[in-house]
Amino acid sequence: MKSVAIKKEKEFEIKEIKEPVADGKKVIIKVTKTGICGSDIHYWDNGAPAGLVMGHEFCGIVEDPGDRLDLQVGDKVTALPISPCTECEACKKGQIQFCTKTWSEAIGLSVENPGGYTSKIAVRSDMVLKVPESMKDEEVAMVEPTAVGLHAAHLGRIAVGDSVLVIGGGIIGLVSALFAKMEGASYVAVTETNELRGKKAVKLGVADEWFNALEEKTVPTLMEKTRGGFDVVIECVGASPAVNSALSLVKPGGIVVLVGVATDAIPMYSVMAVMKELVIQGSIGYDYKEFKACIDLIANKKIDVMPFVDDIVPLSKVQDAFLRLTSGKSDAVKILIDPNKE
Repeated sequence: MKSVAIKKEKEFEIKEIKEPVADGKKVIIKVTKTGICGSDIHYWDNGAPAGLVMGHEFCGIVEDPGDRLDLQVGDKVTALPISPCTECEACKKGQIQFCTKTWSEAIGLSVENPGGYTSKIAVRSDMVLKVPESMKDEEVAMVEPTAVGLHAAHLGRIAVGDSVLVIGGGIIGLVSALFAKMEGASYVAVTETNELRGKKAVKLGVADEWFNALEEKTVPTLMEKTRGGFDVVIECVGASPAVNSALSLVKPGGIVVLVGVATDAIPMYSVMAVMKELVIQGSIGYDYKEFKACIDLIANKKIDVMPFVDDIVPLSKVQDAFLRLTSGKSDAVKILIDPNKE
């Protein structure tokens, strides 16, 4: 079957890989839609590992239920793409995102376990979740990134009336802003270097205002507007300027949630964290309850994720989609792939 795999830095190739074989344990899923994630862009940027077939945000149809007696052929499903051991202290506490094995065999994040950039995948049966048939395939593919935003908002401990800044207007930033409003934030702002994405955050209603992160007046303007800083800042970029802006713009005693992933060490003015006695909170993934909650929120129309979906492309256009998402000249935040189309 055809797949899109990493070839080298910023380049994919369409290559044939073997179809997964039923083993009586794993669930064989025919992928109908899969999302392009920010972490996928990191792998593509680095060109490694070569041969990786990504795609950990997906919707699919059960072709073989494996050892899941509650699943039938034809059921619509998604899955937590991770691989927790289930035996360590973190797993037993339900904090599967902390398990040291969680990412080692993750779907679409390890060469041995191809993700949704191809038409069929084999998934650990205990990670598979059946979803309502009423959900659109696109909605189901949006569950995973939505759960990341929900987790970030939870870790920000947002209270009714709080002011919240989200740094970065990509998909994780936008869903984080969405949940900040749902948690009761009275004012949500977004900073972005891409004007089109900034305006989109306001247009979609997840942010009250947006500000250009490159303008020198942005920090003093926001400090004045919030009378000394935001209660919570959610940083979704993973770059030194963004992290230091977060430290500058949060009020004394406030919370900075670091969601953006930096693959290298980045300079940080720790003195600001010390002098303000800030809470610096890392955020990785989600837990099972948050993932399931996002299925329910979307299925019950409590949130609408469809406005975030900008395009659906076939396998042959995945390279173009990555270039579009990283161009800085497009308002696109989420592009899905239909792996059954070339």
